[in-house]
Amino acid sequence: MDKLKQIEAFVSVVEKGSLAAAALEQNITPVMLGRRIDALEKRLGTKLMHRTTRHLTLTEQGTVFLDHCRKLLTELDIAEKIISEGRHKATGHLVVSAPAAFGRKHVAPHAPAFIASNPEVQISFNLTDRVVDLVREGYDISIRIGGAIDPNFVAVKLASNRRVVCATPEYFRRHGIPKTLEDIASHNCLSFNLQGGQQRGWYFQQGGKPVIIKTAGNLDCNDGELLHRWVSEGLGLGWRSTWEIESQLASGELLTVLDEFALPHYDIMAVYPQQRHLPAKVRFFIDRLKSIYAQPDYWSKG
Repeated sequence: MDKLKQIEAFVSVVEKGSLAAAALEQNITPVMLGRRIDALEKRLGTKLMHRTTRHLTLTEQGTVFLDHCRKLLTELDIAEKIISEGRHKATGHLVVSAPAAFGRKHVAPHAPAFIASNPEVQISFNLTDRVVDLVREGYDISIRIGGAIDPNFVAVKLASNRRVVCATPEYFRRHGIPKTLEDIASHNCLSFNLQGGQQRGWYFQQGGKPVIIKTAGNLDCNDGELLHRWVSEGLGLGWRSTWEIESQLASGELLTVLDEFALPHYDIMAVYPQQRHLPAKVRFFIDRLKSIYAQPDYWSKG
């Protein structure tokens, strides 16, 4: 028999003063309620109350136990209320991981406004281009751009994005425009070198199938913002995300090539561990980013 039901039966009978009144409140028979109290006393190995048809008297042990039971049920009610409110009201500590450059420019700047409208939330950011272990490292959510997602995680699309090959007009005037994927080999490619990054090559789609093109160049690093700067300075080809270069494409500062081979989807996603009830702090933060990124001119602002 459920321990909690036994305790609730005991407290209810004491507070109502009789089995009949307590049974009516709990919508069960007095016999069933009496069995629960009998089972509780048997499990504890002591008599908690003396019952007659007219009177109910607590034993000394019953009086002590009643006080603890009331505190237990009160704490349980409070805990359930906190959890229930947490599903509808954003509270607590939100721990977020995001790529360094993207996080600095498009995630962290939106935190103050989010906290202003959700004052019971505290946010911690870890901006890194490393793919973090969400569960082991204790993150509530990770913002990721493209890549495979572990089936134990949920991925929510925040915004559309593609990876494109780009360079300055001056670079193309000096070195020519690549027309095929094989042409990339003759260009100075500025690549990301962090483990899990672009050390294997750049990813494309050809004939409906994904392909990897090995690249080489005289500069590489583990910082996407630095790579973006090098590309903007005309030092070589870059394989950059459209979120990063949208304003430069609009102004003509950068040009893309080989667009027909670009992966169709390299979207910006919010990733979190699968769970039955997603905390409001996570759900609200995802919804806020989606609404911001959906603004028509957001990405073109630079």
